[in-house]
Amino acid sequence: MLNVSQVSLQYGSRILFKDVNLSFQSGNCYGVIGANGAGKSTFLKILSGELEPNTGGVSKDAGERIAVLKQDHFAYENNSVLETVFMGFSELYELARKRDELYALPEMTEEQGMEAMEVETRFGEIGGYEADSNAAVLLKGLGIPEEFHQSLMSDLDGNQKVRVLLAQALFGNPDILLLDEPTNHLDVESINWLEDYLERFENTVIVVSHDRHFLNRVCTHICDIDYGKINIYAGNYEFWYEASQLSQKQRKDQNRRAEDKIEELKSFIRRFASNASKAKQATSRKKLLDKMTVEEMPASSRKFPWVNFKMDREPGKIVLEINNLTLDGGEAGKLKGLNFSLGNQDKVALVGEFDTLKSAFFDAIAGEVELAEGNIKWGTTINYNYFPRNNDKYFNTDLSLVDWLRQYSEEQDETFIRGFLGRMLFTGEEALKSAKVLSGGEKVRCMLSRMMLSNANTLLLDEPTSHLDLESITALNNGLKAYAGPVIFCTQDHEFAQTVANRILELTPTGYVDRTISFDEWLESKKGKKR
Repeated sequence: MLNVSQVSLQYGSRILFKDVNLSFQSGNCYGVIGANGAGKSTFLKILSGELEPNTGGVSKDAGERIAVLKQDHFAYENNSVLETVFMGFSELYELARKRDELYALPEMTEEQGMEAMEVETRFGEIGGYEADSNAAVLLKGLGIPEEFHQSLMSDLDGNQKVRVLLAQALFGNPDILLLDEPTNHLDVESINWLEDYLERFENTVIVVSHDRHFLNRVCTHICDIDYGKINIYAGNYEFWYEASQLSQKQRKDQNRRAEDKIEELKSFIRRFASNASKAKQATSRKKLLDKMTVEEMPASSRKFPWVNFKMDREPGKIVLEINNLTLDGGEAGKLKGLNFSLGNQDKVALVGEFDTLKSAFFDAIAGEVELAEGNIKWGTTINYNYFPRNNDKYFNTDLSLVDWLRQYSEEQDETFIRGFLGRMLFTGEEALKSAKVLSGGEKVRCMLSRMMLSNANTLLLDEPTSHLDLESITALNNGLKAYAGPVIFCTQDHEFAQTVANRILELTPTGYVDRTISFDEWLESKKGKKR
């Protein structure tokens, strides 16, 4: 059990949360949610002991071990993959080192022999003899094949390092598991494996995630950071969302009824206060009015951007034709002989293990690169707009956000531009800051603004949900569901893919699969196949 008592944290005059009292029970999985900047990752750092709160403290039951998903991907460059995983269970790792050190001695003293026996006993008690096989199972499940297990961490790419650090956190069956965005950089199969693992995990899990499907599948409770408070609710994310929307609606309806009643009483008093025959009734209503209040609803840190894609013209039947295309996925290899036709009702989820191959596809059809082999032809009625995975080149400028967005707008009036930015959560002075200093999530919202202003009748989006909070992902999700034109997109968000796509295009270096099915149907077809 993990207990939080009277915890408060603020930076200057900004209060993240105040007087928090919570209890995290064994056997439950708690999803920590809140807007960007609400303090989700900070809260996990307080729980792990990495950060001291301004007031209060965190306690756990004696002997319980906390494991944390590390964020420094370069902290173990000189360690092997297996050794890095073992380091997640510090007691076992130190015992293994001591064991090796003792057995490396040319001759043991009696005292060293007794120490070796104690080390062996404890090593066995905490699962030391099964450590290699248990670590291998974790690594394989997370997409790190056996041939990499003895490699140095420095030999792995960034995505592989993230997976090893996740295996490190899971290793040794910790009593309390703290995970900050564990699905980042994982492919669909690895995410499914992690969901299965956490569903079976019998101890306490506290996880920050923007993946709604993941939160729905693994969480038994939701830990909500908002209004300067942290509250725990039973149920998964969908249950919390529906309950919170209903609660908010009920409070608004209650306030509206109170406001209507107050206006009715005021009107009666104004009309009859000077009427002798009605004076008594007016006085009675005045007393009632004095007792009535409208509940002040605190401002939520959650903000939903306005995402609404419109088309200047309807697309024709033939949108895009691809013939015998070769894609260069870098280290992933080349995909040759791709043939693909996009219709005006298609919403295609681009899937596959290799991000470089998917981005190569987008760059090719968007005309960002010269084709090595093959032919791409867009329909004569088509005006497409492209959201690239890496959008840094668009923001290498000192322009203010108003002037930045003005570049992509037919309407040049500043009032219009500021109004558009306001709906995308850039209000007041925020609309005047330099495009160079934007965060990842702010850049995505700017790129979506640019895309909306294009009025394109075909949309290409390579990982648009990266860096977005749950509210922005939901807004974009709804915007693409409502969009009438064809879409090709790539995302790690399961619910996003399932609710938008009606067709799947899977790319691999050995070939491609093009099927008119839902995302869940595609996942089902993958079950039982080897990685």
